[in-house]
Amino acid sequence: MLKVFKFGGASIKDVESIKNIGNLIQKFSDEKLVIVFSAMGKVTNMLEEVVDSYTLQNGKEVLSLDKVKAFHNTIIKGLFDKEELIFDEINNLFVEIEWIFEEIPHQGYAYNYDQIVSIGEFLSTKIMSSYLNKIGFKNTWVDARDVIKTDNTYRNAKIDWDKTTSLINKHLNYQHCITQGFIGCTSENFTTTLGREGSDFTAAILAYSLDADEVVIWKDVPGMMNADPKQFSEAKLFSDISFDEAIELAFFGAKVIHPKTIQPLKKKNIPLKVKSFIKANDNGTLIFEGVNTIPFIPSYIVKESQVLISISDESLSFIVENHISQIFSLLSKHSVGVNMMQNSAISFSICVDNDRHKIPKLIIDLQKDFKVCYNEGLKLYTIRHYTPESLEELLMEKTILLEQKSRNTVQIVA
Repeated sequence: MLKVFKFGGASIKDVESIKNIGNLIQKFSDEKLVIVFSAMGKVTNMLEEVVDSYTLQNGKEVLSLDKVKAFHNTIIKGLFDKEELIFDEINNLFVEIEWIFEEIPHQGYAYNYDQIVSIGEFLSTKIMSSYLNKIGFKNTWVDARDVIKTDNTYRNAKIDWDKTTSLINKHLNYQHCITQGFIGCTSENFTTTLGREGSDFTAAILAYSLDADEVVIWKDVPGMMNADPKQFSEAKLFSDISFDEAIELAFFGAKVIHPKTIQPLKKKNIPLKVKSFIKANDNGTLIFEGVNTIPFIPSYIVKESQVLISISDESLSFIVENHISQIFSLLSKHSVGVNMMQNSAISFSICVDNDRHKIPKLIIDLQKDFKVCYNEGLKLYTIRHYTPESLEELLMEKTILLEQKSRNTVQIVA
């Protein structure tokens, strides 16, 4: 039986957490495992600051990188003796970033992002592989770039499924493999990333290619819930849920699972478990085909840091098909995904994530041919399987800028 495990940054945020995960994984020593790790703690955020400083050439990139170094040095000193090889391996990874600093930044921010931020996953997997070997869980470290092949859409790379499936079957034939989430590689050997929080997707790619029996995503929550328990005190756990419903919730922004994760698993009917690494013996949530959850309870999803952009013709004439085609062409050019859209006679409104590297450039391009108004600092609220009571409660004391309803879902920008 082959299982794919995925652990996020929260599970390996410090020495104590890493020891806990080591104890958890040791319980599965007799099983064939492929284990995917994200960057540790908030390292992705820290490396994003490094990328920003490097791209702006403001002289702060070395200081920002020093913070990342200090974080990892604290961890390896707490896990290993000074003479162990891991110290050199971690230092060599930081040298790779320092070599990048010696070059003029690539004109594409996304390219710079992928070359630097991806190092976070290499740091975490080198540490975790070495630590697991040290405590007796023998494993083989695999570079994800050797097996996951993509196009060159940096920060949101598309998978070459044929090449990837072939290479995964060629290289991941060990009892226990450790590899990186979130990362791929182009045919020119440039590192790419699969989108923020893309490690879940990596686990699904591996499971699909290897015909795994099960995927387990280990989280700091009990499983998949009808709301974020950090924002909704009465959030309820789903004991099981269908692939289709999980896809819907992920599409609308549920943070527990990356939106692209479910489809590969559904194609081969590979069950997905979402479990707590804090209470590993609890059942968590099982996602698989054929679950018929009736009655549905309302599910609440909140996406923060949203921008509402309203686009109209300069002459206030009708918004017609060629306008919409032009707008979507610009969205594609800037790799901006749409979370919600609404068309009226004279305007077209979209709600998007406020990516400071994409949205200002998108607005400048839109303003060349359209009148553009936008509001920042908004939230997008989604209720799946809403009821009058759930809707009334959500709308309380909110200034609504845009609202959209279907049979099963309501979305509100406020």
